[in-house]
Parts: sequence; C-alpha cells; structure tokens
Amino acid sequence: MTGMGQDQPIDLVQRVEQLERENRKLQKINRVLIERVEVSATTRTDPYAAFEHSVVLAEQVRERTAALNVALGDLKTSNTALSQAKQQAELAHQRLIDGIESISDAFVLFDSERRIVLYNSKFESVWAGTGVSIEEGLGIQDIRRLADQHGLIEEELRGDETDNSVFYRLKNGRWFQVSERPTLDGGLVILYTDITELKQNETARRERALADKSRVLQNTVDNLSQGVVLINSEGRLEVWNQRFLELSGFGEDELNEQPLFEDLIARCELILLTPFTNHHHAGGTIELEQSLRNGQVIEIRTHPIQEGGFVNTYTDITERHQYAETLRESEQWIRLITDHVPALIAYVGDDLRFQFTNKVYEDWYGWPREALIGKTITMVHGGDQFVNLKPYIDRALSGESVTFEIEEKDPQGGPRYMLKAYVPNLDAEGHAVGFFVLIRDITERRKTAYALQESYQTMEQRVIERTSELTKLNDQLRQEITERKQVEGRLLEASKHAEQANLSKTKFLAAVSHDLLQPLNAARLFTSALQEKPAVQSERHLIDSVGSSLDDVESLLSTLVDISKLDAGVIEPDVTVFPASSLLNNIANEYQQVANSEQLRLRYVASSAVICSDSQLLARILRNFLTNAIRYTDHGSVLLGCRRKRNSLVIEVWDTGLGIPEDKLGDIFLEFKRLKDSPVENDKGLGLGLAIVDKISRMLGHQISVSSVPGKGSMFSVEVPLARPDQLPVRTKKPHQPTAGDQLQAAEIWLIDNDPAICRGMQTLLEGWGCVVQTVHDEEQLMALLDNGEAPQLLIADYHLDNDENGLDAAIHFNQRLAQPVPVVMITANYTNELKQIVREQGYLLINKPVKPMKLKMTLNHLLE
Repeated sequence: MTGMGQDQPIDLVQRVEQLERENRKLQKINRVLIERVEVSATTRTDPYAAFEHSVVLAEQVRERTAALNVALGDLKTSNTALSQAKQQAELAHQRLIDGIESISDAFVLFDSERRIVLYNSKFESVWAGTGVSIEEGLGIQDIRRLADQHGLIEEELRGDETDNSVFYRLKNGRWFQVSERPTLDGGLVILYTDITELKQNETARRERALADKSRVLQNTVDNLSQGVVLINSEGRLEVWNQRFLELSGFGEDELNEQPLFEDLIARCELILLTPFTNHHHAGGTIELEQSLRNGQVIEIRTHPIQEGGFVNTYTDITERHQYAETLRESEQWIRLITDHVPALIAYVGDDLRFQFTNKVYEDWYGWPREALIGKTITMVHGGDQFVNLKPYIDRALSGESVTFEIEEKDPQGGPRYMLKAYVPNLDAEGHAVGFFVLIRDITERRKTAYALQESYQTMEQRVIERTSELTKLNDQLRQEITERKQVEGRLLEASKHAEQANLSKTKFLAAVSHDLLQPLNAARLFTSALQEKPAVQSERHLIDSVGSSLDDVESLLSTLVDISKLDAGVIEPDVTVFPASSLLNNIANEYQQVANSEQLRLRYVASSAVICSDSQLLARILRNFLTNAIRYTDHGSVLLGCRRKRNSLVIEVWDTGLGIPEDKLGDIFLEFKRLKDSPVENDKGLGLGLAIVDKISRMLGHQISVSSVPGKGSMFSVEVPLARPDQLPVRTKKPHQPTAGDQLQAAEIWLIDNDPAICRGMQTLLEGWGCVVQTVHDEEQLMALLDNGEAPQLLIADYHLDNDENGLDAAIHFNQRLAQPVPVVMITANYTNELKQIVREQGYLLINKPVKPMKLKMTLNHLLE
C-alpha cells in the first residue's frame, strides 16, 4: 500500500530563518557596541559624556533585547503551529487511507501524467493471480498494455449516452464496471465495481423468464380448443397439443420420437395438410374442410413460417356446419313464406344492391326468378326514380325507419301509387348495414281518397267561412295571452336573476370562510395571550373590551358563514351512534358557567340513551336553544333534559324567560327575524340562530318543536332517533373527557401554519402557558427542523397551506419519519365529512376555526397526558 506526500508550511520556515538571521545580527551589533563603549571609556576623560553615552547604549540594548524576545516568541508560536499542521496533515492522510480502504469498490488515483499515486487493497486483489504487478508510479497505459498481453479481458461493453461507465468481463469469469472521474489538478480517479454476482443473477433471471414463457406458451397451446401441430424446417413434429392427439388418434409416445410429418399422412384419417398441397389459399394461409366417418367436420389450415416449417390447426366446426345447414333450411322456409305474402318484400345492402327479393316483388317489376340479386336500385328502377328515392334511402341508412307514398309506372305503363317502408338493419354497434323494403299497392285506396276529398270540398268551404269569424276572435285572445306571457317572462327572468345573485353570494361566503376566519383567528390568539398576562387595571379593561368585541365579531361572522354553507349545501351530516350523555354532559358543563355569570340556575337531567345523529350539528342546535334561553331569561332557571319515546329521544330546553306570542312562533325560525320590543340590552345577534337550527334539523331529519307562554317562559325541543347500545363504536363506549391538568410546562410543541400572524399569535399564547414553541410555514421547513433536532411532544398543523399543500399530509409524512409518532391537532375552517373521516382514521384531533383558547388548552393537556 503506497502513501501520499504532504505540503510543508514554507512560509513559517522562512519566517523562522529570517528571525534567526536578525537575531544573530542584533547580537553582533550588541557586541560591537559594548566593545566601542569600553574603548571609548579608556580614551575619553569626560565622565558626563561617558555616562550619557552609556545611557543611550543601554536604551538601545534594551530595545534590541525586547525585539529579540518578540522574535523568539514568534518563532516559538510558528514552531507550535508547524507541529500542529504536521499532525493534522498526518491525521488527514491516515483518514484518507482508511476511507479509501473502507470503499467496497477497487480504487486507484492517477496524477496529471496518468501515473499511480494511491490505490487500495481491493485494487490489488483485482489483479491478483493475473501476473500483473501493481506498484506506485505505474502508468495507466502500462496497465492496459499488461492486461492485453496477459489476455485478461474477454469482453468489453459500453454504457448508453447518459452513462460513461465501461463493463469488462475477465477471463476468470468476473465482471467489473469501471467508472472514471477527473480531479481538480488534472489527475484521474477510477473505481472498479465487481458486478459478477449481479450479472449471474441477471442471467439466471433471463433463463427463468425464458423457461416461464415456454411453460406458459405450452399451457396456452394445450388449452386451445383447436388441434395445433408445429412442423420444423426438417419436416419433423416439434410442438403439438392434446387436442391434436384426440383428433388424429396418435399417441404421445409416437410423437415424442419426432417422426417426419410425411410419414404420418398415410396413417391418419385426417388430411395432414402441408404448404405444398394444392388447396384454397387465403392471404398465405391454406385451408380446407374435411368430414370424418364419425360425422365430425374439421376445418384444417396451414400457416407457413418464414424461417422454415409450418403450423397446422385443426378446428372442430361440426356445430357451425350443422348451424349453416339449419340456416339454409330456414332460408328456404323464409323464401317459401315470403313468396306467398301479397306484399312486395326485398332487402338492399348498404352498397344499394338487392340481396333478397320475394316472388311477388320480382313478378311486379317483371324480372325472372332471383335475377334481381346483385342489381342496384338504379338498374332496377331507373335513374329518374332513384333521384326520388334517394332522400328516403339516406334516412334509412342513417338508422331511421321511413314510410312514404310514391307514384310509379306499372309494367303496362299505367300510373300506380305505392306505399313503401324502409326499415334499417343495424349491426351490434348501431350502424345500418342495409335496409328491408316493404311495398304495398295503394292505388285503389288513393282513388277512393280523391273521391272523398271532392265530396268534402263544399263542406270544407262552409266550415272555412264559419271558422273565419272564430279565427279573428282567437287572434285577439292570442294577442292578449302573448302580452301576458311577455310580462310573466320578464317577471320570471327578474326572479331568476335575484335567485342567481343570492346563490352566488351564498356560495361566495361558503367558499371564503377560511379567508374570513383566518385574521379573526390570529386576533383571537393574540388577545387570549394578552388576557393571560398581568396588566394594570386600565389596560386590563381595554384588553377585556377587545376580547369581548372579538367574541361578538366571531359569533356574527361564524353565524353568517354557517348559514351560507347550509344554503350552499357545503355542510353534509356525519351521522354516527353515540351516548347522549357524552354530548349533553359537555354542553351542560359549558353553559353552567354562562348561566352563573348571568345570575341564573342551570339544571341538567342526564340520560343513558344511545342516539343516532351528527354530534356536532346536534350540539349546534342545543347550543342555540341554551343561548337563547339564557339571553331572554332575566331571573329564574333554565332546564336541560330528555324524554324517551318509543323509537326516539326528545331533548328539551325549558326557561322562565319572556316567552313568545303564539302568532310569532312561526316567524322566529326565519332568517334575520327577531321579535320587536325585545328588552335585552347589548344584544348583537342577527336573528340567524333559530334559522340555522331549522336548516340543520331539516338536513338531519330531526323534528323541532316549540311552545311558549308569554311572561312565563318557553320550551324548545329536538327529537333524535334512538339506537341500540350494541351499535356503539368501540371508541365511544367509554368516552374520555379532557382534563385541565397542567401538562404544558416546558412541553415541546411545534406549529406548521402558512400565516405568519397565526404563528406569532399561537407562539405567544402557548409560551404564556409555559410551552417551548417552534413555528414553520411549510412541510419542507418542518422536515428541516426535524433533521436539526429531536422530535417534539406534540404537533399543531393548519390544514390550508401554500402551494396546494395541506397540513394533514405534512403531519402524516412527519410521523412516518419518527419511530414513535407524536399526537397531532388539526386546525381548519373546512367542515366537510371527508376531512373529518380522514383525520379520525389517522387518530388526530380536529379543532375548527376560530380556535377557542380554553378548548385548545384542555385539548393539549389531554394529549400530553
């Protein structure tokens, strides 16, 4: 194994030598100065001058000494750096050698003159036992010359245009793929990859595939209903199937000896057709039919092969032959019947030639028996008559049945009136391949019609005169009706425009709900974060006011979006079976605090019933009932309870509020309809709550009932179908309610959302709860964050991202990268059942926008438990 040279730090060595030369020069100057001082001291008698001179000389010595110390320090530093550089170079060189040795391929490095500089042991093993000695300094041309001299390479293959690799097969059967790469200094790196096993596997795979194809071909031939035999270019049987043995009577052992085909001809009842037999040819194929003594009819075909030899097929067409005989008999009966029908009957092909005529048709036009077959319509009826018939013929060939009357000349030249019917004959694809012709002589009937027409002409004249007056009156009535229809048309058009405008508005609001709720969601997160931070009383009042205003905006906007989605049909029910208590307990706990804040008492009677409905939409109905009950009740209590019926559960909400007049009970479910003179202050509702309840109940098929006594209170109820307990899904038999435990301290949570404002708001809110938060805007950033550190404890993902991406796919891909998936919370304004089902199948939790901070906090605590 050869080594690799290293560059010496020339600049450091030169610097050291320069400092040493300066040091020697300074020492020499120092000695000269000392000697001069000593000499001058003996010759000069002025003590002061000597003293002054010694001071100057001492100062110069001190400066020279300091410079010498600095130079020595630099020299020491340079020596240290030089030693470290040498160690690093040796370490790098050793690592390079270890790295090259660890490569599974044979490696060799050439310099710019194409001589070996470095190689690994695997490269030596390539040439082991070949007689070629590999050593440092050997040229690439020398290696190729030695390989040619020893005959090492038996085959050379080049890759395609996109691949610069070369493939060699050595005389010992080994295969190598050789790849070359130039270096920056003009050198060359060559890798030799041993692909012997790959080539052997490929060869074995091809042999297996060929064997499989042969087996499939033989199985296919054996399962053909035809007898098949292949005769090679030597005239011997090479391939046959079981059906051929059955038809020919030969045994398997006889044919296994591969006898000459000509020797079998005399020993078999079948005509063993050869390409040299003088029979009917059809496009290079020779065919004939043979009837056997047992009554079978065999169709024999021979197909010559370009490379020599031929293939014979033997098809049992006994049934087809019998069917043809039956058809011929049927044709004779049909001709016998049609010849005795008084109507003229014929069949014309799409080439406008007669293919069938009955005797009556031939006698009428004066043609001998079957003389019309193959004649065109022009030849039979003449060119002038063909022009009259052409429109009806075209209609018949287009697939339309046509009946018409036409005047013709009889054989004596007299006028005759004929009633003709053209009925198309359609193939399996519905195209007309010809048409049937049915003709009847209606001359006498036509004459009778003319006589009747003349007798009625006088009567018709009187009728015309009498109806003329009625026509004028009818014209006036039609004019009035026309004017009324025009007015109705304008009203209908205006109504359509109004409906279209309303539908466009509805679809627009339903479609942009995400864009409407996005900024509101960000503002809600920032406000919630501020509300949880300590603040002075004046700031706390402002923050609470902003939060209250955002609650009002959220309520109004969510209501408008929901009513628009219901009108546009965007929301579809997701009906499941669940315990009524799992829904009612949460709603009762939620509104218990709302009622207490209004100095009201909320009573709740639980139920153990199992119901079948959409839990979210049903919860929306009950929340509207409770919200209205608390809003319009000044004092007293509100009751939430259930009544069982035979097949349903009636959920009721009672209150002791204002009550509703009986004549207004139907109006409260209309959109934007609110009772006048309502004493409730600061009521910012739009009058859409009960309208939404009405639309949801119709969608779910649940009956809504209301009763009220003004001044005493009201009762709203919804009737829900009951279900059996055994219909409960496994996950809903023991519902788990989220707890409000403090699991968020130091919890590592990541957020993916394309809206920077949402990211900042969510990060501020979560960090206020003690979480450690990382935010990203797309899946690429999420994966990059995972590559740079450990996985989080929980992932929050917004469904709508930029560039047609979504947070659900990002979360799925994220968890696929982890050994232990983390909990995921999906946040979206998408209310479709498809998304709910997909999120449920992944085991994730779904929260709809705008996000309620307390609900989010309880959900995170539950997941982190």
